[in-house]
Amino acid sequence: MQDLDKTRIDKWLWAVRIFKTRSLASEACKKGRVLIEGIAVKSSRLIKIDEIVNVKFNPIIKSYKVKNLISKRISAKLAVEYVEDITPEAEINKLRIMSYSGGGNRDKGLGRPTKKDRRTIEKYRKI
Repeated sequence: MQDLDKTRIDKWLWAVRIFKTRSLASEACKKGRVLIEGIAVKSSRLIKIDEIVNVKFNPIIKSYKVKNLISKRISAKLAVEYVEDITPEAEINKLRIMSYSGGGNRDKGLGRPTKKDRRTIEKYRKI
């Protein structure tokens, strides 16, 4: 792979597989969900090596360090050479807590909760 001097942020986010499509990466930039140095960036912003990119994924903010620049999408195994996930453990714990505090843990395929199930769920939420 050839090293580049400059790459657009939306292309890089897509190439290192943070977003599934480039249009999703561009849309996240437009909505202010991509931050560099605490400032929301446009999708056309050029990034540099060793910059910290913060991406808001509700309810957490993931942090990535730019290890190298790339503009073409590559396999997930090779993408590790271009990005480093430096998300703090506290942010990851937020995601775990949110998954536990959802509408009760119901097995997939059980359908809607019955009246009795709903009352049980509400009882445990109050505690």
